[in-house]
Amino acid sequence: MTQKKQDLRPRRIYARLTVDEYADLKEQADASALSLSEYVRRRVFGRRVTSKVDLRVLAELRRLGGLMKHVHNETGGIYSEDTRDAIQALTACARGIERKLSEGH
Repeated sequence: MTQKKQDLRPRRIYARLTVDEYADLKEQADASALSLSEYVRRRVFGRRVTSKVDLRVLAELRRLGGLMKHVHNETGGIYSEDTRDAIQALTACARGIERKLSEGH
């Protein structure tokens, strides 16, 4: 016998928030692609919340790093100092985001 969705979580809690607090909470839940309830549950119980924006930026940084490598290969290394510097900067940014994600922020 399957349980109804509302039976899986039969208890509710209520909290009073200011308009600004609610807007901030809703914005954070939206950025994480979670419902408000799921976002609050994860935060309260110390579970990981990952921002969609962080994941998109990380993917874009990796894509740009690949393009810089392509430029380096296609030009025979003519711009090797510039491409090296750009790839190092992209890598540093990506590692910073990866560290943030691994910490569960």
